Amino acid sequence: MSSTLKPPLPTMGQAAYVQIAGLLTSGHVAPGERLSLRDLAERLGTSTMPIRAAVGRLAEYGALEVSPNRAVRVPVMSAARFAELADLRQEMEGLAAERAAKAATADDIAVITRIEAEFASVATGASPDAARAVALNRDLHFAIYAAARMPLLEGAIERLWLLAGPVLNLDMRADPRRLANTPARRFHAAALAALRARDGAAARAAIAGDIAEAAAFILARRVLKEK
Repeated sequence: MSSTLKPPLPTMGQAAYVQIAGLLTSGHVAPGERLSLRDLAERLGTSTMPIRAAVGRLAEYGALEVSPNRAVRVPVMSAARFAELADLRQEMEGLAAERAAKAATADDIAVITRIEAEFASVATGASPDAARAVALNRDLHFAIYAAARMPLLEGAIERLWLLAGPVLNLDMRADPRRLANTPARRFHAAALAALRARDGAAARAAIAGDIAEAAAFILARRVLKEK
């Protein structure tokens, strides 16, 4: 994860930032979940000092909340904020996918193909692994965005995913049947086909559709706070 427009963290703090950001963007933590600095340090094999630095940076971005007693938790997002976030993601990630359709190399497409196939396999397995599916969904999206060769745009998208990642728990982890029949498989396949065809408009539409459908499902469940 990048730290756009902020001074770089010390080496250990940057490593902790990348790892904690990964937990957020891959849906390993849920909205409202409390995080212990000590537990994070043990989990990541470091001291609490770099964890504090990383948490402070993530709190500046709104990805974590730190209370006066230093308790840390994942924010609970309002429905209105989430809807705005989904709109921004459709525009920015759609643009990245459109550019990727023109800039992706054969190696990029090979990586995206492998991730897409693994996501489909995990989602439709006899015992679907929701946590793995959420992580693979993140990996697939960012493999596409990296192929666009637009690092500023990719960094901005990473910031949005720090906020969106935990909420995606409310989609793919909602119900095993939801994962087995997730429309994401169709959108992922469409995005991959568009990249292979060098069709930027279709790539944009597939990624924007994926984001819009997931957002509509989450909002329809009314599990986010109203304000």
